[in-house]
Amino acid sequence: MTKTDWKAEAKALKKKVRKLKDDLTAAAGPVVEAMGEAVSDVVSAAKKALKPVSPLAPASFPNLPTIRGVEFAAVEAGVRYQNRKDVMLVRLAPGTAIAGAFTRSTTRSACVRDCQAKLALKAGTSGAAIIVNSGNSNAFTGKIGDQAVAAVTGAVAEALALPPARVFSSSTGVIGEPLPFDKITAKVPDLVSALREDAIEMAAHAMMTTDTFPKGAAATVQGDGGVIHIAGIAKGSGMIAPDMATMLVYLFTDAKIAPATLQKLLSRNVDDTFNSITVDSDTSTSDTLLLAATGQSDAAEVKGPVLKAFETALKGVMHDLALQVVRDGEGATKLVEVRVTGA
Repeated sequence: MTKTDWKAEAKALKKKVRKLKDDLTAAAGPVVEAMGEAVSDVVSAAKKALKPVSPLAPASFPNLPTIRGVEFAAVEAGVRYQNRKDVMLVRLAPGTAIAGAFTRSTTRSACVRDCQAKLALKAGTSGAAIIVNSGNSNAFTGKIGDQAVAAVTGAVAEALALPPARVFSSSTGVIGEPLPFDKITAKVPDLVSALREDAIEMAAHAMMTTDTFPKGAAATVQGDGGVIHIAGIAKGSGMIAPDMATMLVYLFTDAKIAPATLQKLLSRNVDDTFNSITVDSDTSTSDTLLLAATGQSDAAEVKGPVLKAFETALKGVMHDLALQVVRDGEGATKLVEVRVTGA
């Protein structure tokens, strides 16, 4: 065999080998894909096994009533977590009154400072919105954090045709890392198109961090001329002490009630509920509790005996959510409730 013939045969052999490799790759494709899916399922199951649901968790998420004038949506933005919803949006009808309570930390996050400033303004009659992300708390981020809040709330305001002063935001997760707000703003159109009245449980899931279960509670009150509904969701699992905790709590009602009265009710009952629980004695920079009243119940304005009944029901929902946060304390196996009488 001449040198030329040898080279030609070697070239032909290499071509056959390449074709054989291509054929094997094509044939193995579905198998490799199936193996990849199986590995993903195993990893997901392993993560769940490493993070079991708290033994003190309720059997299931409660059936919360629809609140007229409130819509929810949640999407995957990839702020920190993958393959799970991590941003939620709430749209509130025009005329909604909003009250709030926040962390007393001197190092409040950018979102908290922004919410406090907006609540200090005259409310107006426009609608409102709340946007929440998990995975990054946007705390200890300086001017960059303020810019992130402005970008996120601005995107929501533009998409929903709202004044920026009526868009509130919260962030929960790691501290000290810049918030990748572009991932959130890119998902605002998807959030808006997904808004619906019955997606409150999805919203509760989206704001979870180290939580092992979503938290919800509800109550109803017989008003003058109709029923008043209250529904709330919360997240929180660690850094629970002594005021509120690493908690985000959102309460919604269709009651007709003045903003000043709403704030008084919230402030009066937060000490006996969220400010009375502890898990690990650390105070968070991002604690936020917002209460929104849309005024769309058939019942008349809340006052007199109905006001007292409404406050009792509201406190009951707050107490229920506070206890759920404690039940989900990191590593918790016992729940201790101390009642002092005659002091």
